[in-house]
Amino acid sequence: MLDLLIKGGKVIDGSGKEPFTADIGVKDGKIVSVGKITDTATEIVNADGAIITPGFVDIHTHYDGQVSWDETFSPSIYHGVTTLVMGNCGVGFAPVQKGAEDRLISLMEGVEDIPGSALAEGIKWGWTSFAEYMQTIEAIPHSIDFLTQVPHDALRVFVMGERAENQESATEKDVEQMKKLLHEALLAGAAGFSTGRTDLHRTADGKATPASEATLQELIGLGQAFQGINHGVVQFVSDYNSPITDGSFNTEIDLLKQTAKAAHKPLSVSWTQHSQHPNQWKDVAAYAEKVNAEGMTMRLQSGVRAIGVITGLDTTLHPFIGFPSYIEVAHLPLAERAARLRQPEIKQRILSEKSNKLAGDGSPVPPIVDIIIDTIDTISARMFPLTDELDYEPGIEKSFAAMAKIKGIRPMEALYDYLCQGNGDNLVYFPFHNYHSGSLDTVYEMLNHPLALVSLSDGGAHVGTICDASFPTSMMTFWTRDRQRGPKIPLIQAVEMLSSRNARYFGLSDRGLLKEGLKADINVIDYENLKLKRPNLVRDLPAGGKRFVQHADGYIATFVSGVAVTKEGLVTSARPGKLVRAK
Repeated sequence: MLDLLIKGGKVIDGSGKEPFTADIGVKDGKIVSVGKITDTATEIVNADGAIITPGFVDIHTHYDGQVSWDETFSPSIYHGVTTLVMGNCGVGFAPVQKGAEDRLISLMEGVEDIPGSALAEGIKWGWTSFAEYMQTIEAIPHSIDFLTQVPHDALRVFVMGERAENQESATEKDVEQMKKLLHEALLAGAAGFSTGRTDLHRTADGKATPASEATLQELIGLGQAFQGINHGVVQFVSDYNSPITDGSFNTEIDLLKQTAKAAHKPLSVSWTQHSQHPNQWKDVAAYAEKVNAEGMTMRLQSGVRAIGVITGLDTTLHPFIGFPSYIEVAHLPLAERAARLRQPEIKQRILSEKSNKLAGDGSPVPPIVDIIIDTIDTISARMFPLTDELDYEPGIEKSFAAMAKIKGIRPMEALYDYLCQGNGDNLVYFPFHNYHSGSLDTVYEMLNHPLALVSLSDGGAHVGTICDASFPTSMMTFWTRDRQRGPKIPLIQAVEMLSSRNARYFGLSDRGLLKEGLKADINVIDYENLKLKRPNLVRDLPAGGKRFVQHADGYIATFVSGVAVTKEGLVTSARPGKLVRAK
């Protein structure tokens, strides 16, 4: 008798092959048969009219703290994800010296917009080494599988302490110690090494991240930690803020390449169209093509939507948060605050004021936020209402600039009126990267590049400003079915990218395909009715912290090792998820 039998669905097996109708039989956590099955089963799922896909593999998350208190990895679990990778961008919580935990909390709070109070209350410390961290989180029951990478910032703080926070160069002894710690973590099953080199990342105290200016010597030394290790990858986030030229080791992107070359491991980099440098993404792609032609592996982590923020009166940031008269009422409950802001005298006063500066010394807020607030009237053509009828590719006619023009008022006033309506829970969508042309045509080109990896969901991070953990559902709905303003992506390609392509990159040969002998990580999806819901701000973090959560309709069931972890969008009590130790 089978443990699970999924009957009669359209199988999209993750290989890129054409769909076919079949049953899928599962026994002891593995797929044992695909085809016409007459065996009986303990659990039978009727998939007639549905599609059956492999579970999705999300390779770019930041659940490094949330893994301690959330057994389900919400909201990723609502979007068909059955395996995720955390420890990206160089930030995480191990290794850590006893007494230095607050340093890593400050780092994660600033870089990834996770409330420090939630991290302080939610994380149950008790480790020093990375191996001990893995043992701790492995012992906690979880719904889905997870891997973790070793973060450069934590390594640097562990070895160098305040010298790391002060951006001092690592000594030869420092590098050797970091190299030893990284090697030990990889031996314990860490999936790779990550580092962050972007000016947008700041600690909660407004400082640059400890590893953001690490030298080539240090990075090559860390790459050498992979010697004798059969697995692993290297992951970078960077601004690429020096020229990209062939053969020069002092350019930013070539520095990344030299690190991966020292490790003899695949490299992946965050890949977006920056609004300030709209053609830079093409240079990065050309460089990656050259690196691959030389025999190395370099992949491009691409999002499936614009990279931007959601703002509202109760989110981490919004356009009026720094205005003196707004600050006077900011402490009020949301509905009461919105009502006060609708009072004509308060509205007139705020709209006549200038915002206090939010960035600067001692602030984790990047300078671009002040620029945005100061230029709202100019950039409002890129700001849109985010309603229940989600539109992640809105045209300029839906913008606050257009709204204001129709009403004959300033865009700032149109934005103000919208945010203050009702209970004050209206949301604004502001895409700034990947949206230079006012469409997602650039994202379409990225996703169709042969080196692209569907990524950058940042699940568990930026919890008060984004909810991109829903990227897999956007890939399945918007790109394969619903897009109106340009070409779509074939469904079989979308599934392949979400499952087997990401699994292969991390060397996960036991999943990503619906194939006999592989792990039974499976989605059963009502594709015709698959739909994203509007993200909502909830207070369910430790210490009452706020975060966005986004659900979806249409996921009939998601199985991890043949066990249902969601049914009809609701999380079950089953916890079959495991820490995957790379080897």
